[in-house]
Amino acid sequence: MKITTLVENTTNCSNLGFEHGLSLFIETESKAILFDSGASDLLLDNAQALGIDLAKADLAVLSHGHYDHSGGLASFFEKNNHAPLYVRKEAFGPFYSERNVGDYHYIGVDKSLLGSNRLVFTSAFTPICPNHTLFSRVDGTDCVPSGNSSLYRKEGDTYVVDGFSHEQYLAIQEGDVRLLVSGCSHRGILNIMKAYYDHWGFYPTHVIGGFHLYNHRTGEPEKPEVLEHIASTLLASKATFYTCHCTGEDNFLALERSMGDKVRYLAGGSILSL
Repeated sequence: MKITTLVENTTNCSNLGFEHGLSLFIETESKAILFDSGASDLLLDNAQALGIDLAKADLAVLSHGHYDHSGGLASFFEKNNHAPLYVRKEAFGPFYSERNVGDYHYIGVDKSLLGSNRLVFTSAFTPICPNHTLFSRVDGTDCVPSGNSSLYRKEGDTYVVDGFSHEQYLAIQEGDVRLLVSGCSHRGILNIMKAYYDHWGFYPTHVIGGFHLYNHRTGEPEKPEVLEHIASTLLASKATFYTCHCTGEDNFLALERSMGDKVRYLAGGSILSL
């Protein structure tokens, strides 16, 4: 299995662009998958620079309904004329970020995509093909990101703190590799890991995704005791974690101090072979 980071907040490659967003290209034995599309059409340029033909993707997945994961979908649909997009119907809700008190900014998906005949609306547990599954029912409140408190869904004229029922996760099993992919882990990476365990009876061997530990409103990292609890719980799963995007540099460094090489950072252009 090969995973290429097409778009991320950072890159170590001089020929790639970067932006606040995330897009991964996942190649398994049977499928080529675009997981999220970044915030713009940057994924097209980066894919070309990396020698990846997005026209050959078999399917796409949208992890949740925010612009920094969905902004490149229209461009992807123009490049690729056949791949279905697996998405939660709730992902097209009116989502907002409160940047200052009472100052709300739309951060949702381009609503024009709802007119596409390429959408496949997923349920709480949706097999895509053998050993490729999407799941979205995640309960629990263990270390839910504090940054969620400034993210809202608009209901009528009222802004309600988002519960992230529109977030979903990709699980792939191939040989000895059990991969879990999450876009931002708004439901909390520990709760997502528990949901994975409850579904399959074991933990993944590898986990990729943002942990949303960075609070964009305060600019502060998570509390040290929260990071210590996250690190110790993740270590107990014995998985290897590749994080990125919304985790935050200070938070990543704190996790790395506790977890060593069990947590690594994925910048734009990073390639994993599992």
